[in-house]
Amino acid sequence: MLSPPRFRVSAWNRSMKIRRLAEGTVNRIAAGEVVERPASAVKELIENALDAGASRIDIATGNGGIDLILVEDNGEGMDAEDLRLSIERHATSKLPLGAAGGDDLSHIGTLGFRGEALPSIGAVARLSIASRTKQGEAHEIRVDGGIAGKVKPTGYLAPGQSGTRVEVRELFFATPARLKFLKSARAEDMAVLDVVKRLAMARPDVAFTLTADGRRALSLEAETDPPLASRSEAVGHRKESRLKRLARVMGREFADNAEAVNTAREGVAISGYAGLPTYNRGNAQMQFLFVNGRPVRDKLLIGAVRGAYADFLARDRHPALALFLECDPAFVDVNVHPAKTEVRFRDAALVRGLIVSSLKLALHEAGHRASTTVAEQTLAAFRPQGTPHFHGRMPAMDDPGRTFYAPLLGSQPAISARVEESPAEAAPPGLPLGVARAQVHETYIVAQTEDGIVIVDQHAAHERLTYERMKRQIESGGVARQPLLIPEVVALDPPEVERLSARADELSEFGLVIEPFGPDAVVVREVPAMLEGLDIKGLVRDLADDIAETGAALSLKERLEEVAATLACHTSVRAGRRLNAEEMNALLREMESTPHSGQCNHGRPTYVELKLADIEKLFGRR
Repeated sequence: MLSPPRFRVSAWNRSMKIRRLAEGTVNRIAAGEVVERPASAVKELIENALDAGASRIDIATGNGGIDLILVEDNGEGMDAEDLRLSIERHATSKLPLGAAGGDDLSHIGTLGFRGEALPSIGAVARLSIASRTKQGEAHEIRVDGGIAGKVKPTGYLAPGQSGTRVEVRELFFATPARLKFLKSARAEDMAVLDVVKRLAMARPDVAFTLTADGRRALSLEAETDPPLASRSEAVGHRKESRLKRLARVMGREFADNAEAVNTAREGVAISGYAGLPTYNRGNAQMQFLFVNGRPVRDKLLIGAVRGAYADFLARDRHPALALFLECDPAFVDVNVHPAKTEVRFRDAALVRGLIVSSLKLALHEAGHRASTTVAEQTLAAFRPQGTPHFHGRMPAMDDPGRTFYAPLLGSQPAISARVEESPAEAAPPGLPLGVARAQVHETYIVAQTEDGIVIVDQHAAHERLTYERMKRQIESGGVARQPLLIPEVVALDPPEVERLSARADELSEFGLVIEPFGPDAVVVREVPAMLEGLDIKGLVRDLADDIAETGAALSLKERLEEVAATLACHTSVRAGRRLNAEEMNALLREMESTPHSGQCNHGRPTYVELKLADIEKLFGRR
């Protein structure tokens, strides 16, 4: 009988055996997912304070948060037993019990719920927590690199007061490799400031202060609402307090140039404020999104915002906004990422559609309004950089025979079309864009309002008006078409001919009827009836480029706005065209009655309004 073979276990095989990692190593690995940088620790500590019902939170940092993070709050505090449990991993007071007695991860109503923040910080730093409830005594516990001390009495806070103070020193001393991946102290300070701002925007009823290296970086008092009898008054005051907090964080200019957003559908509500398209930025840093009070950076939400503004902004410009989404906790999964900055919705299409529709509705309500910063930037550009020098005595402002030197004027501009030869009367009331008085350089319309002047870029304005008319026709059943007496043949590359031919049915919805004309050309037989003076060849080539960028799987119907914008741009009143008084005033009146006419299809302003008081300042009259 043969004996079974014997296998020798080599040293290499023995080294591959599974072994349990040390508890300290496990904690430090887990901490790396939660505490990526000082700002991550600050975020977790502030969320704990908010969950504890704090109405005031004071934060201090040293050396970007690496040397010191101190967070103090006036929340409900913890007793000695809760304090001991708070530093144990996966111990939390925030996760509710389900009907069957198990932990319920589907109805999370707090910012925190994992029970990881404090033990993770304690695993990589020197952590000290002092806390007190109103009825109990104050206690303190320390954790150094994952090694916990005992709970001891402390003199923190006076009797009858509650709150918690968390002090973090020497962050990542237990994992020194992590320190090499941190940025400069200033960059870490900016990251901390961003975290505090986002959480403060979500809770205008809470006061926040942030001190970095002894210098006050942020100070926000609570925006309290007075007691009100009716629910509608309470809602109005909540909106007012939110806008005040947003103005403090995002700037006064944002509050002056934002439209309110307020829409609800199927249990999901969107509120907040959306900046006007002309109040845009070169990046997305001024976009703040919140889900049930939680700041998030969700790709779905960011994509929805981009889609809502695609009709108004060029691709390299970004809107400023703050949106707050409220829904049933069971509708959203916040247990997607350890940092809790990403969420997943049960019905993502509903949320995206609601965001897009609510933003478009808000922008529609803005009408022809353009941002106030347009005028401010114009005035700033007019002002001379230096002080003008006068030879001899500077004329007194009350000298009727004075000659006032105005460097901002330069040479006298040529007026290409006079509207009135006689002195102009005051503009009639009720016309926001006033009455046309002149056309300058056959490009800009100058209108007089009740209290100032308006300068209109005639091409940009007409492009938007044409675009909006085309959109209305498409929505009502398609653009009316006009057959060409002599069809236009446009030479193209064979791939471009194939792309246009494949989209011929969709292009016909925009009033453009084309057919292949051999392998390297197309023939245009019909064009949109509303578009006169169409540059057919230029339009077809631009559309071929647009289709090439969309990719084979993307329908032109999904790019309706971009295609219509291309059509509008090719047929709008061009710079250099002389307009008479009736044409100019008709353009002004249509702008006043057309939504979004304050900006062209690329987000640039179509007009600049200068108040008489501002003009007088330029000439030293004020």
